[in-house]
Amino acid sequence: MKIGFIGLGTMGRGMAQQLLEAGHEVTVWNRSSEAAEALAEQGAKIAKTPADAARHEVLVSMLADDQAAHQVLVESKAIEAMKKGSVHVNMATVSVAFARGMAALHERLGVGYVAAPVLGRPDVAAAGKLNIIAAGATAHIEHVSPVLDAMGQAVWPLGESPERANVAKIAANFMLASAIESMAEASTLTRAYGIEASDFLDIVTNTLFASPAYQGYGKMIAEARFEPAGFTMRLGHKDVGLALSAGDEQNVALPLGSAVRDRLLDALANGDGDKDWSGLAEVAARQAHLDKR
Repeated sequence: MKIGFIGLGTMGRGMAQQLLEAGHEVTVWNRSSEAAEALAEQGAKIAKTPADAARHEVLVSMLADDQAAHQVLVESKAIEAMKKGSVHVNMATVSVAFARGMAALHERLGVGYVAAPVLGRPDVAAAGKLNIIAAGATAHIEHVSPVLDAMGQAVWPLGESPERANVAKIAANFMLASAIESMAEASTLTRAYGIEASDFLDIVTNTLFASPAYQGYGKMIAEARFEPAGFTMRLGHKDVGLALSAGDEQNVALPLGSAVRDRLLDALANGDGDKDWSGLAEVAARQAHLDKR
């Protein structure tokens, strides 16, 4: 398939590479040229503008947040440049309000729209092993299935309303943030009693919480390995905020979300916004004044 790909950040680079390896013809656009040039060496074409990338059978976008997506896709008129009958696959984690607005815009312009946020970190994206949550018209999802299959190990459909995929992704990230915060607090408690975080987390992630999320982030906390970030504190703060906003709209209280947001805000205030969000362990230790004990 002829695919335009917009957004070559830590996730997008690996995803676009998987499309190339699957034999698709990929045209890429990115704000900074380095990532695009690296993919060009692997066979990708480089678009001069977002609109140029959008003029293909399928457009895939992977941008950081609502603001970036609006600037790159809407203000640039990239969506307006899409051909009738083509489909846009938006794989970013965006707010419910933005998801609704994008769905309405595409419908008005007569082009397809699929929300397909992903579960997985950059290494998972680079391996083509993402789990993809997809929502949109059945015909549109079927049309882009070769694209989704090239980037992920499984596609999890959630109906025809695109915003449902975004809500599921926001809820999943809220659960991840809560898991990281619980490990951060619990390992800080054990450290206060002379038990190394690595010893404690080795126990719980191989018994009560023997799952990929706990094991992966538990290892990062145990090793105090917060840079380079796979998912930053800044993005975590954004996503927990999206969960709280979605809860407000439907009168769903998320008290854990409020607590984790405050922890992430503390990290931002201390200049740690670009560290991995597993660095919540540093916030917990700092607030417990472990360094002074």
